[in-house]
Amino acid sequence: MGPVTSTEFTPWLSLLGGGLIGFSAVMVMGLFGKIAGITGISKSLTSTVPGAGGPDDRGWRLSFLLGLIAAPLIVMLATGAFPQQTVPTSVWGMALAGLLVGFGTNLGAGCTSGHGVCGLARLSPRSAVAVVAFLIAAVLTTTFVRHVI
Repeated sequence: MGPVTSTEFTPWLSLLGGGLIGFSAVMVMGLFGKIAGITGISKSLTSTVPGAGGPDDRGWRLSFLLGLIAAPLIVMLATGAFPQQTVPTSVWGMALAGLLVGFGTNLGAGCTSGHGVCGLARLSPRSAVAVVAFLIAAVLTTTFVRHVI
């Protein structure tokens, strides 16, 4: 891995981004009665077959996912550059991290957005436990990666 770089602190952009995330969570709950967690949205999108019974809500789920893809494209059109991201250079490390996140998401019955943004807002005890577990895992992993390896 290369040197650890710091990310510029952008309080106004962070506030705007957090507000948009909260607003989208409220919209999804208000309009569709669903949690705006990406795991549930994508999992239900792939398991919902039109005409196989149950509500066909592929439209909003697909729109939500397309919005995630369109957002950096809109930033690029507005500013002339894609949002800057720093990621580890190790493909194997990223693959392992992806597998662990997928395993944890399945084990925890949801992701950080579903539990952290929506679950905590609904005062869900299960989400509170999940968020504490996410935070502990993040602190331990970061400490291990930055100070042990």
